[in-house]
Amino acid sequence: MWKFLKRTFQIMVLLFVAGFLHYTLPQHDIVRITNTYNRLTTVGTENAWAYASPDTGTAESSTTRDIRFIDATYADGSVIVYRNEDTGWVWPPYFKYDSSNLQAEAGNLKSTEAAPKWVSVTHYGWRFPFLSIYPNAVSVKEVAGPDVQIIPYVNIVVLIALAFGLFMLRRMWLQFLERVIEPAAAEVGETWDGVEAQAGAAAGRAKGVFGRIGAWLGTWRKPKR
Repeated sequence: MWKFLKRTFQIMVLLFVAGFLHYTLPQHDIVRITNTYNRLTTVGTENAWAYASPDTGTAESSTTRDIRFIDATYADGSVIVYRNEDTGWVWPPYFKYDSSNLQAEAGNLKSTEAAPKWVSVTHYGWRFPFLSIYPNAVSVKEVAGPDVQIIPYVNIVVLIALAFGLFMLRRMWLQFLERVIEPAAAEVGETWDGVEAQAGAAAGRAKGVFGRIGAWLGTWRKPKR
């Protein structure tokens, strides 16, 4: 049972970390921009975590914000909607303050199906229609065509750095166990063994003393006839 709970906890932690990284790290979509616009959007408790903090310049009230959006289409005809919102100095650390310029760039790259302009949109986040959650566009760049492959250098560097950090933490923990915990446990074991030995000796001495006392008291008994 304990092994099952431990394994379940490890899987949950792994899924949480993988989801966190997938949401936060930049992703690249090759799309055709079809529209750009502003829209008053209600931000409630169920989706506030997916939007920037209210002090980044998009808040109209505690629940309604004037947010920029970018509509786009993939080469296969499926569609995607991005929000274009400043991130400020909070998480995730994109330090984005140029949403107005980005909106102008996206508007300049709009195209039709007859004369398409293919654009690489760098973004983070997920699209959940039922929660009105949109990925946040970070940058747009025109590319040669829909088959262009974007190498995610940032993701590669971050993942390598995380893997190296985890490796070093594991090495440090193993060294800590070897140099501190195991000697301390061995010392405690030796101390406990000594205590048990002393207790055994004391019990033996007590038994001997009480035995002699019992024998002496036996001499006071009346002999049987």
